[in-house]
Amino acid sequence: MPQNLLEQLRRFTVVVADTGDIEAIGRFRPQDSTTNPSLLAAAAELPQYRPIVDGVLLEARKELGASATSAAVANLAFRRLAIAFGKKILAIVPGRVSTEVDARLSYDTQATIAQARELIAQYEEAGIGRERVLIKVASTWEGIRAAEVLEREGIHCNLTLLFGLHQAIAAAEAGATLVSPFVGRILDWYKKDTGKDFHGADDPGVKSVTAVYNYYKKFGYKTQVMGASFRNIGEICELAGCDLLTISPQLLAELEATVSELPRKLSPEAAKTLTIERIVVDKAAFDRLHAADRMATDKLKEGIEGFSAALVKLEALLAKRLAELEVHAPATV
Repeated sequence: MPQNLLEQLRRFTVVVADTGDIEAIGRFRPQDSTTNPSLLAAAAELPQYRPIVDGVLLEARKELGASATSAAVANLAFRRLAIAFGKKILAIVPGRVSTEVDARLSYDTQATIAQARELIAQYEEAGIGRERVLIKVASTWEGIRAAEVLEREGIHCNLTLLFGLHQAIAAAEAGATLVSPFVGRILDWYKKDTGKDFHGADDPGVKSVTAVYNYYKKFGYKTQVMGASFRNIGEICELAGCDLLTISPQLLAELEATVSELPRKLSPEAAKTLTIERIVVDKAAFDRLHAADRMATDKLKEGIEGFSAALVKLEALLAKRLAELEVHAPATV
């Protein structure tokens, strides 16, 4: 009997769940899982996860004391919530979970390093080793420099919001564990910019990830490529063979429901045969190449702003829930 696309994909690509929904992770049995502020905010509003949210809020209030503002408690709680969801996810997946540094720190190397260390310390206090955690950092020059320091400390990094080859090369040179090029967001930009639609191997997001993958394999970088932010299963099929792919529950279900032949599209062996120019990316080259790439410039800025806005929304949600808890059970807070 022919296999479905998801079963075939697992043969040559590590499948990662792109969600904060613990139930969905349990259903699809991915190797790893990744979250971001938008996904955490969505999960935090689901009734089945209210006990997790409430527990984190009460602990944050207890830690900061009665005099702390609701905003201060909510800010601490959002960081603890990422850990709480991460712990639940790691009880299901055999591999790693990606936990994101506050996107509002994306242009601050030292603050990013400090928060990453704090996140890892919390995981380790919970008995979870750093080998099971990837710290997600935005692929700004400052974020990449933070990752370089963290990787030397054995803190593994996932360079997210990656849209250009210059970002990918700088991340690999910094020794990042993996990068997450955003396939669907690249497609979105080109569709809006050109007024055209793209399919299959012509998809600009697919082309971008393919270029990063081939560059890494051609020149022997250990950094892995994890395609992210998919709009359809066609993009996923075109990247079969990529080191990892992080996929939403909706598209995982579609892959599982589709029975069709899935040929491998990317491989290290094929990449090594290609003629590719090696590019040196120092700070000046990074800035020059980034400024010349309208898509990468637009989408990195938009992505950081979007994740920052999601954090503001999540903190407001947490502050509101804290007020409800304190009204109904003031004696326990």
